Amino acid sequence: EDGSWGRFPERSVMDTFGDEFNKYRSPLVSRYASKEMAYNFSDKKKFTTWRKLWIYLAKAEKALGLPVTEAQVAEMESHAEDIDFAMAAEEESKLRHDVMAHVHTFAHCCPTAAPIIHLGATSCYVGDNTDLIMLRDGFDILLPKLARVIDRLSNFAEKYAGLPTLGFTHYQPAQLTTVGKRACLWLQDLAMDMRNLQRAREDLRFRGVKGTTGTQASFLQLFQGDHDKVEDLDRMVTEMAGFKKAYMVTGQTYSRKVDIDSLSPLASMGATIHKICTDIRLLANLKEIEEPFEKEQIGSSAMPYKRNPMRCERCCSLARHLIALLADPLQTASVQWLERTLDDSANRRISLPESFLTADIILSTLQNITEGLVVYPKVIERHIHHELPFMATENIIMAMVKAGGNRQDCHEKIRVLSQQAATVVKQEGGDNDLLARVQADPYFAPILGHLDNILDPKTFIGRAPQQVARFLSEEVRPLLEPYKAEIHVKIELEL
Repeated sequence: EDGSWGRFPERSVMDTFGDEFNKYRSPLVSRYASKEMAYNFSDKKKFTTWRKLWIYLAKAEKALGLPVTEAQVAEMESHAEDIDFAMAAEEESKLRHDVMAHVHTFAHCCPTAAPIIHLGATSCYVGDNTDLIMLRDGFDILLPKLARVIDRLSNFAEKYAGLPTLGFTHYQPAQLTTVGKRACLWLQDLAMDMRNLQRAREDLRFRGVKGTTGTQASFLQLFQGDHDKVEDLDRMVTEMAGFKKAYMVTGQTYSRKVDIDSLSPLASMGATIHKICTDIRLLANLKEIEEPFEKEQIGSSAMPYKRNPMRCERCCSLARHLIALLADPLQTASVQWLERTLDDSANRRISLPESFLTADIILSTLQNITEGLVVYPKVIERHIHHELPFMATENIIMAMVKAGGNRQDCHEKIRVLSQQAATVVKQEGGDNDLLARVQADPYFAPILGHLDNILDPKTFIGRAPQQVARFLSEEVRPLLEPYKAEIHVKIELEL
């Protein structure tokens, strides 16, 4: 009554295993995601985990005195991996129940153990617990990938910690910052994502052995009213599955708020990566920074000169999908009636794997981007020189006052010259000639010998280099310590 049959009754087994190119394939698997993440949500992983959970249950029941033999356990263990998928599909087409189809398929190759497979359990024992294992393992795949992105971007920030660049507010030129300091803005968001993913992974618990409505009634009956043995069974199976704790109370399922807590940090990371890659796309338009570009890569079929930021565009495109997927667990959790309804099942088959698959590919792509970011200092310098005279007006006024000038008089002189220079830039399309106008005006003679120092871009970046150094040392590098064994792994990105 609580199964979720997923195939149309008229579909044959041959259709199920037919030519893959004659039916829709998710691009997340066929085109983008890594092999390890695709496997994590595969049928092979899912159904072998079901069998392992049945083995854990049998082992714990045997240890606690139920009539389960060593031979039965050994038989189950010897067939944990050899799943007859064709038989399981045939069984499901008859039974309309995916769990019972696999119980029968497992029992077929384990005739001795057949009587005790799934003893006392409900479908959610294997279904929900397997989902929790997949979520946990999914986080374990993502966290080192996120660590590698943070490491690559940290190296970039350190390298360019002191390189002045135009800051932008409202996408209008603002006070100078540095290329490395801007990268630290990206890093800070990624560091928050790292902590969020770690927290979500550590907060995951096991559903454990709870029975049909979470009361453990079937197991209390099996153990003839012995509450301690029921609790021991729950604890033993939880530990065998690699979890420290199980949820103390459940309905038929674990609370679907767990799915919200798991997918929320992924969606939040999607927002981070969308912002980073949008920034890179904007900077690419300015020709200040570009993502890697292969020697024979074609940017446009019509415009041979183009170097489109296609990796960043891919990240933005998939990040939007990752963000949108969060709506699914939010709505699913809100409509779970009482101990559970089955309208969660079909949705979760899509939203849970797709969130992790999508997060996986955008992290791999971002690693590739951050390993090969190209910076063009001369272009950055030209843009600075185009805007800096306007930004330096206050420094010029201060220098004139120090040389004995009157602030109000100087302010008026600078205001008039600035507007004249702005007219040249905006209406005539010329270069900013404010500096030349200052140099030509006798009023500014007392400071002309100091203009180079006044206009040195490095005097406009404040404490940006020091902020970069401290931030990387105190907040970023320690965050990477748990992943140092995996930090230098390179990825091959299929384009």
